[in-house]
Amino acid sequence: MKRHLTFFALLSILAIPAYAQKEGFIKRISPKFVRKMLWEKDSSRSASFFLLPVLSSAPETGLEVGASALYSFYTDTSRITRVSNVFGYGTFTTKGQQRASISTNYWTPQNRYHYTGVVSFVNFPFDFYGIGNATRKAEEQRISEKRLRVNYLAEKRLGDYVYIGYTIGGYNFTYRIDNLGRAFESQLTDRDRNGGSGLYIGPSITFDNRNNNTYTTKGLVFTAYAHFMQGLFSDNYYRGTFLNMEYAQFFKLHKRWVLGVNAQEQSLFGGQTPFYLLPELGNDEMMRGYYNGRYRDKHLIAGQTELRYRLSDRLGLAGFVGTGTVFRNSFSFDQLKPNYGGGLRYFFDTEKGLTMRVDYGVGQQPAGEKRQQGFYLSLGESF
Repeated sequence: MKRHLTFFALLSILAIPAYAQKEGFIKRISPKFVRKMLWEKDSSRSASFFLLPVLSSAPETGLEVGASALYSFYTDTSRITRVSNVFGYGTFTTKGQQRASISTNYWTPQNRYHYTGVVSFVNFPFDFYGIGNATRKAEEQRISEKRLRVNYLAEKRLGDYVYIGYTIGGYNFTYRIDNLGRAFESQLTDRDRNGGSGLYIGPSITFDNRNNNTYTTKGLVFTAYAHFMQGLFSDNYYRGTFLNMEYAQFFKLHKRWVLGVNAQEQSLFGGQTPFYLLPELGNDEMMRGYYNGRYRDKHLIAGQTELRYRLSDRLGLAGFVGTGTVFRNSFSFDQLKPNYGGGLRYFFDTEKGLTMRVDYGVGQQPAGEKRQQGFYLSLGESF
């Protein structure tokens, strides 16, 4: 599925503020929430709101329009308490497809407790290439997906930097394969190809001594959680475990330079693992440049480093390089795939370190195919 993003949102956020600061006219006539969102600095630790339009098109979806919005706030006035937020996203297309999600990242006063929650719904087509780290463009298959996911995590701080808690959630996937006859269809069981439902619960642990949870300049965070999964109803017999571990550390090289290092490992255990639960390589946070799900299998390992430069209070630059792969039984360094790229940051809330991120990522060029690449417009840092 090849999507073509417009630059309307990017231009409206970057070009207009620069003009307004010079001329002052647009700033004076803008509504109060727009002035606060784009130009005004606030050191009072008050709540803030940011709205980002979404506009794109593709042959299989027609025109897609919508918006994403971020509301950020503190639960007390202490300089210790981290910023919390509520993030919403919603789009619809002229061909009757929808995507919507709402999530929250909530820190109680003094960071004693940490909660996250997300509810997401997708009714959207995607391209499926099969399972493994060597899938081919020629096997591309259009699949229509309806997906509902719910996840909740609660953690309590023990000591200064360690959090212990649990995660609980559920999912429901429904699929329709639009075109039959691809070689990889033999990898899917009759039940697997139609989707399924399930619940999960499991423990979580986090070590976090970052100086800031939005735009970090020093410190590290390590998170690990396990989902013990159980399929529901007669069409889903799956029982297994999903394990995720992620590490990120930041080094302040200079007043304006920060180096970040990030690594992630995911594994799905259990017999007859459904293809829709397998770890997927590529997204707007890790392995940028790869189509999400182009490569998927029972195990994923990936890493990246990003060098960030703060041009001013409002603008920043970043360059990144990374590598990763998916595999079935054993890991091999020969399977690692490269990625690299760079991007621009706009700090719409300088006090909280909240950014709008524009990245362009480049991946490998498989034999006989075009080089893999991707453009990303997101709120918040990649890690």
